[in-house]
Amino acid sequence: MKKFKLFWRINENIRATEIRVIGQDGKQLGVMDREKALEESHKVGLTLVEIAPNAKPPVAKIVDFGKFKYQEEKRLRKQSHGAKGGDLKEVRFSPFIAEHDFNTHLEKVKGFLNEKNKVRLVVVFKGPQMRVKHTGYDLFKRVFENLGESIAVDMQPKFLGKHLVSVVSPLRSVKQNSGQAINKD
Repeated sequence: MKKFKLFWRINENIRATEIRVIGQDGKQLGVMDREKALEESHKVGLTLVEIAPNAKPPVAKIVDFGKFKYQEEKRLRKQSHGAKGGDLKEVRFSPFIAEHDFNTHLEKVKGFLNEKNKVRLVVVFKGPQMRVKHTGYDLFKRVFENLGESIAVDMQPKFLGKHLVSVVSPLRSVKQNSGQAINKD
């Protein structure tokens, strides 16, 4: 589990002379000088934590520091947990691919798309296969038909050297028209 290094000024380390104070129940106690705020926190046996140092005046809260720290780390963990995705994965095809291999590659593409990754589809041509470029376009057409409406085509198929390349992404993240016609060279 990843540990987050967070820093807050607490009690006497708070530099501002006047601060806006929030009580342990979440109600504002108003703007007061630092010494009075420290007295308030010591009365209830809790810690004064500066939570918004850049505000005018800075905001501090009276809290149980251990509990506060745990909740902030938990919030950051939850935030970073949902941030995954967006990588670019690559799946390579041969222009004359067997049906079973095609289905296997297609499942791999679907898996990447379900993980919210973009997928670069590549058809690799070797030697005399370059004479039948249309097979690559036909292969992409089959892939797009099998994936259906769940994808957006970010880059239409085009040749880069001996590779026919296209990029697709899950439809939830990109709002583009996936029904565009495929242009053949």
